[in-house]
Amino acid sequence: MTERARILVVDDDEGIRKLLTKILEEEGYVVDAVKNGREAIEKSKIFFYNLALVDFRLPDMDGTDLLTGMSETTPKMVKIILTGYPSLQNAIDAVNKGADGYLVKPVDVDMLHDTMKKHLKRQEEARVYTEEKIAEFIETKAKELGHVPRPH
Repeated sequence: MTERARILVVDDDEGIRKLLTKILEEEGYVVDAVKNGREAIEKSKIFFYNLALVDFRLPDMDGTDLLTGMSETTPKMVKIILTGYPSLQNAIDAVNKGADGYLVKPVDVDMLHDTMKKHLKRQEEARVYTEEKIAEFIETKAKELGHVPRPH
């Protein structure tokens, strides 16, 4: 990416928020961290985030419900659920509500980095593809308009 990716960390555990923030900032990401779903939705209304790391259990809502709320504010944001309560049903719920990834706490830092990089690369490729398609559309329209006879 040409710009540093913006990451939103959503976890009610202050220690985890601080640790993830430190790890991600050392990797060159711009990081904001919040303690609940309400703060996450408010932040995502104000700022664009490339990716959100969301705790499965938050004090004011389930992390999976937050996925839906953030999809309304930033639909292209990559959303990864982090959980200390792994189960097949939790993973299915997360995916059905829009999670792009599901990692178990304590999170393996290498796995976190690999997962984030993979999703951020796809996001960037999709952005570039979209820009190219828009440019092609504009170029085609300009050519079409250039061939329209003009009234005298």
